Amino acid sequence: MTPFSGLPGRIEAREVEVGVVGLGYVGLSAAVAIARAGYRVVGVDRLPERVAAVSTGLCPIAGEEPGLADLLAGVVAGGGLRASTDYRALAACEVVLLCVDTPVEGDHLPHYEALLSACASLGPVLAPGALVIVESTVGPGTTSGLVCSALERATGGREGVRFHLGHCPERVMPGRLLHNMRVMDRVLGACSPAAAAAMRALYGTFVEGRLDEADTVTAELVKTAENAYRDVGIAFANQLALICERAGADVWRVRELVNRSPGRNVLLPGSGVGGHCIPKDPWLLASVLGEDAGASLIAAARRLNDSMPGHCAELTVGILGEHGVSPEGAAVVVLGASYLEESDDTRNSPTATLVGLLQQLGCGVRIHDPFVPGHSGDVIDAARGADCAVVMVAHEAYRRIDLRALAAAMRRPLLVDTRRALDPAALRAASFAFRVLGAPAAAPAGWVR
Repeated sequence: MTPFSGLPGRIEAREVEVGVVGLGYVGLSAAVAIARAGYRVVGVDRLPERVAAVSTGLCPIAGEEPGLADLLAGVVAGGGLRASTDYRALAACEVVLLCVDTPVEGDHLPHYEALLSACASLGPVLAPGALVIVESTVGPGTTSGLVCSALERATGGREGVRFHLGHCPERVMPGRLLHNMRVMDRVLGACSPAAAAAMRALYGTFVEGRLDEADTVTAELVKTAENAYRDVGIAFANQLALICERAGADVWRVRELVNRSPGRNVLLPGSGVGGHCIPKDPWLLASVLGEDAGASLIAAARRLNDSMPGHCAELTVGILGEHGVSPEGAAVVVLGASYLEESDDTRNSPTATLVGLLQQLGCGVRIHDPFVPGHSGDVIDAARGADCAVVMVAHEAYRRIDLRALAAAMRRPLLVDTRRALDPAALRAASFAFRVLGAPAAAPAGWVR
């Protein structure tokens, strides 16, 4: 009997040590969830400051993450989780999760440098017969191709003999890291039935959702397709918003009425699509198309969603111009720096694009966000003397803002709401002139709420 043949039983008995490479949003939540399930976990990350924080039980992720900080502190204090910058700390681990970034750059192609670097560093210290699970989102064919080849080179052995390999794509999101890690269904993509059995043994100890077995390419397609599907849905909502503006209708009312029809679920339009996954995962899926990717529905949706910050800039310049204010020298306060409400995650945030566009037009821009270091503080103070406020993120703090106090602090009470976060009647009562993305400048004649 090979050591690997008994791995599922040792996993269920919590007799194995588990390694996690990458302690970002995915890796950290996986590490603490696995440690809570009774395993000894070793986390490795290239950032010394992140390792130092985790080693002392301090959560490096800000924003509203229910239970994460307390659980991290508890598992570190109890000896269930330790962190290092040295891959040699993983030498005793029989299971290792790879949770590193796979960015898509301006060429719309996946860049696997971080993943390949992790494989190169892990291979020489990987325990014989260990199971390596790729949790990173990757393009179809990557696990059994690129990752397998990289690990075979780094270990000097063959998959299925020297090591075993699988892909279990994460389904977490900021604000619900631990919740999603626990309750979401997972796809266990494995290179062999033996690897699938070991993966089921591990994930079955901390995941309450359904565990579906598949080959690795199916698992890769499931993850990239679910995010591409959402991106296309958001693009339709954004296209509908632009059509409603031209037609003199309110997309928020149109959406409400469309969604009363069975089987219809128009998503929320907005200022763009941010975060780590949705801006890149559709390109990972489309990469299989090669030269045809650029002409795909997926690419069209990406281009439309990427254009929305530019439209928000047009709305801002438009309302300034309607009130005799040139963008050159205008003071604009942007409310929200993250891409998601109640989160500090600024990755691919549409706000960054909007700010750059407004600055190119000569606007002086301030940014406020209650969760992002460097942009927090009192929102009324941030808006003081501004000519226009732009709501980019529907943080609860903005939904509850004192609009009269905001108007009094500003030089001109002008506002653009890209998320329909504020009540139009309340804005009028506070003497704001405003534009709402997807709605006409004024309600059309005969409009009925």
